[in-house]
Amino acid sequence: MLRAIVFDKDGTLFDFHETWSGWAATALHKLADGDEALVARLSDAIGYDLVLGHFRPDSPAIAGTSAEIAVLLAPYLPAWEEEALLMELNALARTVTLAEATPLQPLMAELSARNLCLGVATNDSEEGARRQLAEAGIAQAFDLVLGYDSGFGAKPDPGMLLAFCDHFTLSPHEVVMVGDSTHDLRAGRAAGMQTIGVLTGVAETPELAPHADLILQDVGHLPAWLETQRLPLRRRRASA
Repeated sequence: MLRAIVFDKDGTLFDFHETWSGWAATALHKLADGDEALVARLSDAIGYDLVLGHFRPDSPAIAGTSAEIAVLLAPYLPAWEEEALLMELNALARTVTLAEATPLQPLMAELSARNLCLGVATNDSEEGARRQLAEAGIAQAFDLVLGYDSGFGAKPDPGMLLAFCDHFTLSPHEVVMVGDSTHDLRAGRAAGMQTIGVLTGVAETPELAPHADLILQDVGHLPAWLETQRLPLRRRRASA
C-alpha cells in the first residue's frame, strides 16, 4: 500500500530550465566581475552553455549539491575561499525566481487530502529548500524536508530516503520517490522505493526509463496515477 511520496525539488517541483538557466548566467557574470573570458571558464566548469542559455544534459550542477558546485568553480576564483564561495552561491540562489512545474498549491492540497505523508529530499541545502517551499506557499504540505546538509548524505546515495522512512516508521515499498534525474531515481531504487521520473528537468525519457517504474510529463499528473493505487486510511506521523 502506498503511504508516502518523497519529491526532489529542482526539476521536479520547480521546472529546472525556467528556474535556474537564466539565473545561472547572471550569477556567473557576477562571480566573474565582468571578465567574459572567466565567465566562459566558469560556464565550462559547471556544464552551462552560454550560447543556448541552458545547462547541458551532462552538467554536474543539475543534480549536484551547492558545495560540489563551489568545488568546481573554486579553481577559477582564487580570490575566494571555498566556504565563502559556497556562502555567495547560496546568497545568489536566494534571488532566483521560482517557476513551478505545475500549480503546486492545489496539487499539494489534493495530495494531503489523500492522507499521504509528503517529503522533500534535495541536493540543495535544507535551509534553501525550506525557504523556496515557503515562497511557493507549500511548505506546510510537507512532513519532512531534507537536504544534502541534513546529515544523511546526498543523492544518488539513499540516506535521505531511508531517513524519511525511519522518521515515519515506513517500509520503503510503501513510498514512491519522484524526481527528474537519474540521481533521484537511483537513490529511490537503492532505498527500495517505487520510482517515478518527471520530464521537467534536463533528462529525457531514454535516460530516465531504466531507473523509473513510471515516467510522467510533470508532477501534475500524479493524482491520476494515484487513482490506481491503494491509499491509507489516515496519515502516519512521527511520534513526539
